[in-house]
Formats: sequence, structure tokens, C-alpha cells
Amino acid sequence: MSGTSEGPTPAADLDRSAVTESDIDSTESGLLVNRPPAYRSVFAAAPLAMAVVDGEGRIVDANDALGALLGGGSTGLVGRVASDLLDLASDPRTWHAYREVLRGRQAKLRCTRRLKQPDGRSLWAQVTVSPLDADMPGVLLSVADVSAHRDLQARLRHLQMHDPVTRLPNRTLFFERVSAALEAEAYEQSGTGRIGLCYLDLDGFKAVNDTLGHRVGDLLLAAVAERLTDCAEQAGQTRPSVPLVARLGGDEFALLVEDSTGTEQLADLAESVLKALQAPFDLAGHRLNVSASIGVVERHAAGTTATGLMQAADTTLYWAKVDGKDRWTLFDPERNAHLMTRQALASTLRPAIERGEFRLDYQPLVGMSDGRLRGVEALVRWDHPRFGLLSPNRFVALAEEDGSIVPLGRWVLATACRQARQWQLDNPDDPPLFVSVNVAVRQVWDSDLVADVAEILAETGLAPHLLQLELTESAVMGSAGRPLQALQALSDMGVGIAIDDFGTGYSNLAYLSRLPVSVLKLDGSFVRGFQYEGAGSPPNPADQVVVEAMIDLAHRLGLTVTAECVETSAQATRLRSIGCDTGQGWLYSRPVSPDRISELLGTETYAVGNP
Repeated sequence: MSGTSEGPTPAADLDRSAVTESDIDSTESGLLVNRPPAYRSVFAAAPLAMAVVDGEGRIVDANDALGALLGGGSTGLVGRVASDLLDLASDPRTWHAYREVLRGRQAKLRCTRRLKQPDGRSLWAQVTVSPLDADMPGVLLSVADVSAHRDLQARLRHLQMHDPVTRLPNRTLFFERVSAALEAEAYEQSGTGRIGLCYLDLDGFKAVNDTLGHRVGDLLLAAVAERLTDCAEQAGQTRPSVPLVARLGGDEFALLVEDSTGTEQLADLAESVLKALQAPFDLAGHRLNVSASIGVVERHAAGTTATGLMQAADTTLYWAKVDGKDRWTLFDPERNAHLMTRQALASTLRPAIERGEFRLDYQPLVGMSDGRLRGVEALVRWDHPRFGLLSPNRFVALAEEDGSIVPLGRWVLATACRQARQWQLDNPDDPPLFVSVNVAVRQVWDSDLVADVAEILAETGLAPHLLQLELTESAVMGSAGRPLQALQALSDMGVGIAIDDFGTGYSNLAYLSRLPVSVLKLDGSFVRGFQYEGAGSPPNPADQVVVEAMIDLAHRLGLTVTAECVETSAQATRLRSIGCDTGQGWLYSRPVSPDRISELLGTETYAVGNP
């Protein structure tokens, strides 16, 4: 016999009027031996299987219903140990509770046991044990066949825990299995102590639903489920267990590998899934080709939670999508840490602007003909309380994505103009510096940039020609509508417009002649080819030809040219010889604080020294 206890629960009411002191005679053991005919007939005819058990746990009397339930006559049960017949001793908790009832220290026990009959069939029985009377030893035991109820419960649970389209385990059952696999008892006693997961969705499944309808979409999901199941069964042929395949919803599936042997096992499984899905699906007269993106996670079970495992899998699935789809990607803790940092920065950008966590450094722009300081480029820094000082490439793209670039850009513009005006007031005898400020295209679309610039110039008192706005080549080239109108209005106001990183975009030169641009800033990739100092191999002559052509074109269009990333005197000499107007880079200075720029203003010729 085998069984499982459901623990003590409230018992069904028993008709105690059937057993009273006036109905019994006492024996040496104090139990019932003689009963009036009316009581005996009721006990014998009762449809509920019952027995009277003495304080030692042996059956004193049993009715025919109990004998029929256990596959024998009632007379053969007398003297038998009740716990053996009903498998009450196999479960320690049930066995303890049963003995407590026999001793009168517990009021009642109800449990469910699986009983095996002599013919080999099994049934589920609900066993209830309760005292006969406070003054008498022994208990009344009743047994009800609940097999039909258990079967119904099992069928209902199966429906609740399985997907109706694919017949696979659903999200609820999947998480139950994951949680059970992560319990310490599941991996500490045996197994590898590791767990793996392939989390996938179908590439382009929405298009199938939208074009062919949900009926075909459901057929496709069922066919995919069959192939995934085949992959799992093949993988399980050489492993202790078969991976669990589940549909988590929509076109999302998961394959859970308990007792994983390492990332190689998960990689092989993911590869087999991709290969299995490559063959076309012939469904309802349609031939469909689908692929999948798979996120693969494999790790120690200890310290892992179901939520953490799924978060890692979901993140890795996203990477597989971003990396090009139709592939599997393994979870990378470093990549995930970078993503988490990115999310942390994105969530605190706007509050950081309000808290004043940003500052500006300034990098000199030097005239290449005379070495004089002509202007500065304002470069924003984020003094993050957790991550330290962050350069623009860590947060500007995030600010553009969520729109916080608009308030941040307005702050940068106002701060830079105020500082440029302050330098002018502090150094009235020196030529005033212009300040160059980077502007994102979203600032033009999501705010009134022209009005903002006009208001800031009026507030700070900075002359418009001392402000230069930098936009990237890809943002300026092809500008039309509102951006072009804004650039024209700013140019008419006297503000300089510069194209940053020139030469890296699509360089529509015909369109360039019609833009209100005054400065081209050559991308540093062109300037790096000018580092030849007279030793080693000379640079590629094509670099100088291209740069010289761009400078000549700019001058013919009435534009000035600034070279970025000037790091050596050889670069500066060569750029000067081909007519470059302004240089910017570590040869002259790294980005520095406003106070350092104030010190440089008193210098007749910019000192070329250590960066």
C-alpha cells in the first residue's frame, strides 16, 4: 500500500446517536462486543465503510461496506492492525496524528490514502478517525472512496495547467516546476545542482496571425510545439530527464533543463531547436517558414529564484532579437550589468537635472595660423552620486530617447552662454571667445529652439555671433520643414551653425550649399591619418587628398573648417599647410574647467605642451 496524507482537516459530522452507553456492554477492554439488533443492522447496512478500532490500533468490528472496499469480507478484518490496512504508517505526519487520536490527545484525523486492492487495482480513500466516546477507549474509523472526485480534480487541474492550443504545460505549471527545481531539497541530495532554460519566441509570428488569421496561427503554434517536444525527447535520450516544454503565452515557449550539465548542453538544445524550425510548415494549404530567437540561461540553482531566472532569460531573448533574430544568445552577466546601469541612468536623468548634478567642461578651439584661443566647445558631464563622473556618451543617447535632452539641452545652452559672457566681462581687453554648444535634433522638434536661444542670449547679454550650435552631419543633411526653418532663423539671428563629425554621414554636397551652415568640423578619423612624425611608415597619401579636398570645398562655399582630435604637432603642421582654420584636441588641451579657460585667456599665443 502507498498513500499521502492531506493532514488533519475538519472531519465530516458523524452520527454519534448510533453509539451510546445504553447500547453497549463492556468487556475487559472496555469496547463494544454486544449491540442491540437495531444498532447492529444500521452498522451493517450503512453505505459508509466503518470499523471500530481499540486503543492498540486493532479492528474490533467492521461492517460489510469496509470489507467490500478493501476487497474481502468484514469478518476477516477483525483483529487486523488498522494502520496496516489503510497505509497510515507510511507517512510520518499521518502516523503521528493517528496515534494521537488513539491516545485521546487529538480530537480527529482526516487524511487521503491511495490503497491497493487484492486484484491490483488502486483507489483513493478518505480516512476519518475520531474517538468513540470520552469515557471509552478506541476510535471509530470510516473510509470513503473518493477516486472519482480525485480523478475529476486531476482532470480539472490538467485543464488549468495546460495550454488548450498546444496541449503543453502552461505558464502556471511551468513556474511550479521551476520553483520546485530551485528548492534546496531538489538539488542538494542528488543531481548537478544546476538549472538551464531556453526561452524563445517566433520571429514574425504576428504577421501570420494578421495575414492568415488566428486559426492558421494556432495550427502553427501546435506544429511548433510538436517539434519542440521532439527536440526535448531527443535531448533526454542521453540525459537523466527530459526537458520540460511549455507554452508561456502568445508565441513564447520555454524548455526547462533540470540538473543541467553546463552551457554546452543548453547550447546543443538551442541549436537543435533552431534546426528543427528551419523546415517549412504545411498548414491549411499554406507553406510557412518561421524562425525563432532564443535566450539561453544556465547557472547554479543555489541562490537563483524563478523570477531572477526568467528576468535573465527575457533579457537574453531581447539580445537575440537585437542581434538579428534566428539565433540563440547566452546570458552575459557583464552585458546585463551594462544594461542595468543604462536603465538606472535612464530612470534618474530628469531628477538629476532638477538636482543640479550636471556640469560643463570646455575644450579650447585654437586658430591654426596663429595659435590663439578663438573659442571653446562646451561638453556636459554628469556627476552621478553612484557611478561617478560620466562623459556624454554614457547618457546623451538615453536623454534623446526619453526626451530629457530638451531640458538638459536648455540648461547646457544657458550655462554655456552665461559662462562665455562672464569671460568677456572678466577680460574686456581680450577678443571675446565664442562658445560652441551641441544640439540634438530632438531639441528642434520637441521645443522651440529659436525662442529658447533668443531668450537665453537676451538674459545673459551674449552677442549672437559668439554662440555656435553644433549638429551632427546626419541630422543636418536632408533637413527639411521645421529643422531647416529653425536653422535658418538662428543663422539670420547671427548664431553660427556648425556640422559636427563631417565626413562620416552621407555628405549630400549639393544640399550642403543650401544650408545655413558656417563651419564644418572634420571627424577625427580623417585627422588620425596625419600623425606621421618622420619615423616609420608614412601615412596613406589618400588621407591628405581627401581632407585637402574637403577643406578646399568648404572654403569655396564660404565656410571655415575645424579639425577634431588633433593630438600631435605633425598633424597640426600638415593641417595648417592645407589651410585648416581651427584645431581642437589633446595637443592643445583636454576639456577643462571654466577657471582653467580663464587662465588661458591671458596668453597671447596658445601654449602647445603636454595635454
